Amino acid sequence: QVQLVESGGGLVQAGGSLRLSCAASGRTLSNLNMGWFRQAPGKEREFVAAISWSGATTNYADSVKGRFTISRDNAKNTVYLQMNSLKPEDTAVYNCGADSSRFPLASSTWGRYIYQGQGTQVTVSS
Repeated sequence: QVQLVESGGGLVQAGGSLRLSCAASGRTLSNLNMGWFRQAPGKEREFVAAISWSGATTNYADSVKGRFTISRDNAKNTVYLQMNSLKPEDTAVYNCGADSSRFPLASSTWGRYIYQGQGTQVTVSS
């Protein structure tokens, strides 16, 4: 069993930056693909970014490419999402997830992530 806890959310002005963290306990993340997803009020959850268990591959939603960076520190059992040039449309609850499939490319489908965190709120003001 893996417990995931997100942190780092908050209120930021448009153009600002935040770094989200997803810390795991109960099991090492080193052999798990990891992903970040978000859900804005009244909208469906959407894929943001993912990283393979090895860290060799990453993939991003088109809406965040060039602005967000996903990374992992297996020694700290933590995955990060660096968010730069934030826009009001990035406002959402951000969740991290862990997927045990070990595919070379981490999934962009939330249902694949069997371990899911509770989320952290990100609000970007205009």
